[in-house]
Amino acid sequence: MYHFIRLWRSLFCTALFSLATACSPGDQQPVKVNLTPTTPIATTPASKPAKPLRIGMGGIITPKEGYRYYQQLQGYLAQQLGQPVQLVDRANYEELNRLLQSGGIDAAFVCAGPYVEGKQQFDMQLIAMPLVNGKSVYHAYIIVHKDSPIQSLSQLKGKSFAFTDPKSNSGTLVPTYMLAQMKTTPERFFSRRIFTYGHDNSIKAVAERHVDGASVDSLIWDYTARKYPHLTANTRVIATSEPYGIPPVVVRPGIDPALKQRLQQALLTVHQNPEGKAILDGMLIDRFVPGDDRNYDSIRTMNRWLAGQADR
Repeated sequence: MYHFIRLWRSLFCTALFSLATACSPGDQQPVKVNLTPTTPIATTPASKPAKPLRIGMGGIITPKEGYRYYQQLQGYLAQQLGQPVQLVDRANYEELNRLLQSGGIDAAFVCAGPYVEGKQQFDMQLIAMPLVNGKSVYHAYIIVHKDSPIQSLSQLKGKSFAFTDPKSNSGTLVPTYMLAQMKTTPERFFSRRIFTYGHDNSIKAVAERHVDGASVDSLIWDYTARKYPHLTANTRVIATSEPYGIPPVVVRPGIDPALKQRLQQALLTVHQNPEGKAILDGMLIDRFVPGDDRNYDSIRTMNRWLAGQADR
């Protein structure tokens, strides 16, 4: 999706004068030229270009504005792996999971909810988790406008509300779970619901009073509050969920084991490289650590509870 243009210039030298002009006309002798065909020089076929490693951009833990850091990480990984790396952005998490299942992409930054689903459905492979402020968990924040009189989720009854992606853990699943514990559903509880397909979009929707409330990823709200406080200044957090496993880095089933290991190693050591450390600092990530599937058991528990409620 992004192309880098490199311009090359060729320098041409002028033709050399014939050495014969250095001799006097009387000294010139006819030159015999052998026109017998010679054996052609064997040439080595050009090596086939390395196939790009395709990395999907799903559950990124910075706003879309922070996408430039993932581009920098793309260049870093290409250098470390010795092969091209291609970023693949998709509009929703479901499409990204389909690409991982079909082999359309090789790896991805995914949301925690789609990871749990992909692990169950087609054995999506967890290879790394980011640490943020020393933790590998995050929360859902329920937010309202700073001037809103609303102080709790229950007071949002009959109001408008923004979800992110239908598959998002913090942006959809968690608030649905919270409402189920209140013996209701989003359809019955809110007067109007929208999907913004971006936590930063949901923050903006609340800040500009397009909706009364929203559920957003705590990592993205905290990132925005630290780097661009004017964007969150018009919002207020009224509820914080329990901790859930942080959006991880995964690979598709069937990926070359050697490539999987090299990618994992590049991620786990990126903080040890000055260039890589600068990229992580921009993303507000401490470092990457090996993935632990048990980190996502709380999401599985929530899914089972919701499924049980639906069967009643």
